Amino acid sequence: MIGRGPLRLSHVLAVSVLTAGLVCAGFLTHPSPAYAGSGEVVATSSHVVSFDSQGALTQHATSAATVGDFLRERGIAAGDHDFVSPSADTPLSDRMTIVYRAAVPVTILTSNQRRGAMSSAQDVGALLEEQGIRLASTDEVQPSLADPIPANGIVRITRVLTWEKSEQRSIAEQTIHRLDFSMTPGTTRIVSKGSPGLREVMVSFVQRDGGSIKAKVLDSHVIRKAHPRIVAEGVGEYEAFARMADRGVERTAYIAASAMQMIATAYTAGCYGCSGITAIGRPAGHGIVAVDPRVIPLGTRLYIPGYGFALAGDTGGAIRGFRIDLGFNSLRDALLFGRREVTVYRIK
Repeated sequence: MIGRGPLRLSHVLAVSVLTAGLVCAGFLTHPSPAYAGSGEVVATSSHVVSFDSQGALTQHATSAATVGDFLRERGIAAGDHDFVSPSADTPLSDRMTIVYRAAVPVTILTSNQRRGAMSSAQDVGALLEEQGIRLASTDEVQPSLADPIPANGIVRITRVLTWEKSEQRSIAEQTIHRLDFSMTPGTTRIVSKGSPGLREVMVSFVQRDGGSIKAKVLDSHVIRKAHPRIVAEGVGEYEAFARMADRGVERTAYIAASAMQMIATAYTAGCYGCSGITAIGRPAGHGIVAVDPRVIPLGTRLYIPGYGFALAGDTGGAIRGFRIDLGFNSLRDALLFGRREVTVYRIK
């Protein structure tokens, strides 16, 4: 043992070999000689560190003493707004991770403010927090909070206000016009005044940057139904036909079992040779039509657009095949109607 016996050459050689092995294995680090300009030997240490620069991670062997020295070794002069972790005066150690983010210029834009900033924040959310800008849960940010800061770009904040309101809205009553052949043409009579209904509506409102307010109905239900206003109108039979014929046959198809195109003429109870009583024993007039029973059996309920509901209740010597004779109360209206093609529906 050293100090208790003579130091042999073999002992010295064994210790030298062991020390060299430990140094190679990384267990011991000896100062490496570096020569100053005067020839003086200066002791330095070598470290392996991880370097995270703008999100890219690399590893480096360095003889720098501090984090700041390491950055200068990489040609980086950290500015006041740059992010450095650990701080620049922290001594280096093996397996240390150094993080560096260079600050970039960015503009923060709202509806009434434009603010420039230099920031090394990791994302847009951190930038706004750094700048003391608070957001409501409904505000919109572009780019999103998790996106990187757009260098030399714009972060746009849209202030969004939202609220909901329950409203009661009136339901206007419809006006139904009914033709009444018993009334003097041109006169009217209110059969039912009608009444408006009431609807409860839940509406959401959105306003962006103090602009126009947009509303959207979320839910709606009727509290009280509206009742129609019914007005009877005195009208001549021919006028009724002319008014309604333009509405088309489609509006009545849903009530019909079949439709036939027929040639129609008009007659009154006072026609020459007429008794005023039809084949089924009813008085002739509006609503009773003469048909060929081989085509339309007597007693069949019919609908003729412009004329209205009718009953096949009479026959006539000239009424053969697809011919029909419409009963009118007024000779004037019968003459005005004349002869024309009509669509005749058999009621279901």
